[in-house]
Amino acid sequence: MANENLIAKLEQSLRQSRGARTRLSARLTELEAEADMVRAELAEMDLLAGQTEAAIFRLLSNVMSGPSTQVGTTSVSELESTLQDRLSRGDSFPRRPFQQHHQIPPILSGIEVTDDRFVDRTIPQAATMLLREAGEPLHVNEIYNRLMAGGFNFTGHNPTISIAVSLNRNGRFRKVAPGTFDLVMREASKAS
Repeated sequence: MANENLIAKLEQSLRQSRGARTRLSARLTELEAEADMVRAELAEMDLLAGQTEAAIFRLLSNVMSGPSTQVGTTSVSELESTLQDRLSRGDSFPRRPFQQHHQIPPILSGIEVTDDRFVDRTIPQAATMLLREAGEPLHVNEIYNRLMAGGFNFTGHNPTISIAVSLNRNGRFRKVAPGTFDLVMREASKAS
């Protein structure tokens, strides 16, 4: 009788240990997926930092080539002083005509669910529907807002990163600007 009780307790302990291991394994998988999303976000931030550095360099080059400055003879402090002088005078810096500055749509809070069409969909399935309906590229914030209104249930802590990573990894989508995606098929249909 004592042996049977001991065996039952050991079996129960074994089941609990296996259950805890399964939960930990699932949590590890979630953390690894979240780490991949963070890596993707870091890569995008590195890209944006590089673009910002290039813009600063172009701006500084414009300042250096101004009428009162000789290229190659100006120190950083002189360059900063020249930049401050031009800004205080209200001088404008020429923009490149091909640069497009997109307004990033805000992430709305308290979105009212208007239907349930995205309840049983994956992010790529729902995003395909949204992009077809929109007829144009959408920013991940706008995709998020529309998914929430359509009853989509996000499980992660960073839904916009989840959207960006899902669309980045799927061949049906292409990134057309930072955080902005379109359907590859739309581009193909325009080319034909």
